[in-house]
Amino acid sequence: MSTLHFTLNGKPCQLEVDATETLLHAVRDRTGNCSVKDGCSPQGQCGCCLAMVDGRAITICSLPATKAEGKSVVTLEGIDADLRATYAACFAEAAGLQCGFCIPGIVMRAHHMFEKNPDPQPAEIVKALDGHLCRCTGYKKIQDAVALMARARRGEWKPGAHGVAGKVGESLVRYQAGETAIGARPYVDDVHIDGMLYAAMVLSPHARAKVISIDTGAAEAFPGVVRVATYKDVPGDRYYGLLLADWPGLVAEGEEVRYVGDVVAVVAAESRFQAREAAKAVQVEYEVLPAVLDPEYGMLPEAPVVNPRNPKGHNLLSHSHISRGDVEAAFANSAHIVEGKWETQRIEHLFLEPESCVAVPLEGGRMKLYTQGQGIFDDRRQVATFLGKPEEDIEVELLPNGGAFGGKEDMSVQSQTALMAYLTGKPVKLTLSREESVRMHPKRHPLWMQYKVGCDAEGKLTAVWSRMVGDSGAYASVGGKVLERAAGHCCGPYVVPNVEIEAFAVYTNNPPCGAMRGFGVNQSAFAMEGCLDQLATKVGIDGWTIRRRNALENGQMVTTGQVLKEGVGLIETLEAVKSRYYEALEAGKKVGIACGLKNTGIGNGVAEWGKARLVVEEDLTVSIYIGYTEMGQGLLTVATQFAVEMTGLPAHIFRPKVDTKFQLGSGQTTGSRATFFVGKAVMSAAAKLGEALKSGKRLEALQGEIFAADILVDDTTALYDKSKPPKTHSAYSFATQLCILDEDGKVAELIAAHDVGKVVNPQLCEGQLEGSLHMGLGYALSEELPCLDGMPVTTKLRDIGVLRAQDMPKMEIILLEVPSAEGPMGAKGVGEIGLVPTAAAVASALYAYDGETRYRLPMKESPAGKAMSVGRIRGERATWR
Repeated sequence: MSTLHFTLNGKPCQLEVDATETLLHAVRDRTGNCSVKDGCSPQGQCGCCLAMVDGRAITICSLPATKAEGKSVVTLEGIDADLRATYAACFAEAAGLQCGFCIPGIVMRAHHMFEKNPDPQPAEIVKALDGHLCRCTGYKKIQDAVALMARARRGEWKPGAHGVAGKVGESLVRYQAGETAIGARPYVDDVHIDGMLYAAMVLSPHARAKVISIDTGAAEAFPGVVRVATYKDVPGDRYYGLLLADWPGLVAEGEEVRYVGDVVAVVAAESRFQAREAAKAVQVEYEVLPAVLDPEYGMLPEAPVVNPRNPKGHNLLSHSHISRGDVEAAFANSAHIVEGKWETQRIEHLFLEPESCVAVPLEGGRMKLYTQGQGIFDDRRQVATFLGKPEEDIEVELLPNGGAFGGKEDMSVQSQTALMAYLTGKPVKLTLSREESVRMHPKRHPLWMQYKVGCDAEGKLTAVWSRMVGDSGAYASVGGKVLERAAGHCCGPYVVPNVEIEAFAVYTNNPPCGAMRGFGVNQSAFAMEGCLDQLATKVGIDGWTIRRRNALENGQMVTTGQVLKEGVGLIETLEAVKSRYYEALEAGKKVGIACGLKNTGIGNGVAEWGKARLVVEEDLTVSIYIGYTEMGQGLLTVATQFAVEMTGLPAHIFRPKVDTKFQLGSGQTTGSRATFFVGKAVMSAAAKLGEALKSGKRLEALQGEIFAADILVDDTTALYDKSKPPKTHSAYSFATQLCILDEDGKVAELIAAHDVGKVVNPQLCEGQLEGSLHMGLGYALSEELPCLDGMPVTTKLRDIGVLRAQDMPKMEIILLEVPSAEGPMGAKGVGEIGLVPTAAAVASALYAYDGETRYRLPMKESPAGKAMSVGRIRGERATWR
């Protein structure tokens, strides 16, 4: 340890720091300045930890604390309070944030830029943002917010009232947007409790190996260590999972580790540094075994069984089969047939906030968890099982979630954090590094898809045959459901009378794959839309025409056989882009087109709930309790808007929150269903409050009253259920997207027309879709997470390929309302549909550019791909999938 003397936000500061400790962790853990966030330490590639060091803007996660000796360090907390409030108002006004984790660093960057350049031009703002990564927004509204900050500093704009009541259809400002923008709203890793310990985990370095022994002696002797835990210390069931309990929180001696994110030990110590150093001292002896890395091999009888908890006794996790009509006869009578094999890559979610949990022991053996998970009631259930406690003994509160996109559905660190709090009797925090995060949580499935598609002489589709294989990795997660969804959307939003589809999810020793935005539908859309472009060429028609001729309408059947009786807005989306499509063609531009549909709700026979409680508090605010997770999509804001709509009360009265105070378990925030089900429940509960107010009662007379609603939707059918007409999902969203290239083949513009049923909040809805296009474009051109022997070949942010501001083209969002009779005020899901057609639209544009069909993602070697600034995995690593 050494003593560091420096100035922090204008005041002398003295800290005891370890030799390898970063300035970021020293400032965060011991001074309470948490506007600087840890998104990638020690890479310095996300910009979340930006601070001013002697007047220079520096990412302090890569700066050793000892290098700050004698220097002046300024974080956002050190900026003038009035100016900071103005910056917050600018981001709120421009809707320049979603999860918000990256924004304080961006605010600091902009502040530094204004000191030298008070009137930056748009290109200068984009350049300044290059050191920052945002996974949510697509950067457009961030650029708007930064430009507004500059205007405010010059006295050209002042914060004021927004002039909206907050009803459905209005752009109500995001709940707590201002506090989030300047880092004043705490995330889990920002929580500090007196006496709190820090925990770190020991992960397997092997994709498959038998654990011979675990020796914790050296770690236990390490300074500051309070406790080291292994499988022997787990009081309950070590195995848990969302759908199948096949995932151990701690692997035992004699068992196999099944991927490079398996946990074999946990250390709790007095500091973050001590816990991590001690974890390195845990000695684990392994017998390395041949790993199953190819799903096709994994399905062979001779392949080793990856996970013995699979009740099937082999490596096939799931098999989905859809069969309608006579495919072979239809192909025999088809005028044109195309076929091929498409391949999509493994994708890292790269939410900016790494996984973190705080566990606090309570009286009577109870415990409270502060979590960021996508389903706090699932977290509670699984932690209770792990600790051998009744669920009622575990209280869970959702803190702001710094992005998820499906990657925080499964357990990550919650059970291990709770175990260390249980064993030590002290509060414990466990936060993953970026490298650990990339190794641990489930990814987007790589899929291998064979397609054969036929049409008649006019371009009307006759039949689709497909075989899909997905690598689900070492644990079930929701992999079987992802392949089920890929199969169920196999034909896209088109009328196909004859269908034969099989989809297989397979266990391997690669990192697990589970939920990620789009949930298998992005993959099948890439293949199906590629077939349509080829068929259009054979028929002699353009891309818009072949899609219009086959577009679903009310009363027609989707892939699964479900007849959509109402709410089908595909044709409206096609008509919305028609003029832009033909204008581009007439101008000689290369334009691609793709359509998509995406289910709202899990469906497939699952009973789904929307639950809400409205409580009139003593201070005359109204709490809105819900069970779904706010993770940047704006759920708390739209819940407020539904309450305003039904009660007539102003938006500022409502306080939306997510915790386990009430029994509101509704499962994971997944399937584009949160607005759909929360909206239904909040409208029902708020209507009861509204009736009480209409009867003449004032809020003062309603203090303490609870207005409840539990909405059950249980009329969908399982894919295999032939006993009744199929209804696999409650509703669907629809989209058409255009991709226009410049003369060099670079993406110049994306136009997205989306049927969202009902636009609850125009500004937030538009932002969701801009962020979706950003993610979809990265999926198309730059993002991948290849593995070598089951280990990701890189954990560096720029290698992984998430796009920067300079990589983004012009975006135009067209919002359309074709209401769903089942949705709240007609609303459908919008969280996932935004990137379902994007990669396919880019591939379609490239097909128009050079006549080449792309069968593999990402399309890095295309002209559009080569124009991206990220995703350059060098050397031999680039060849591994």
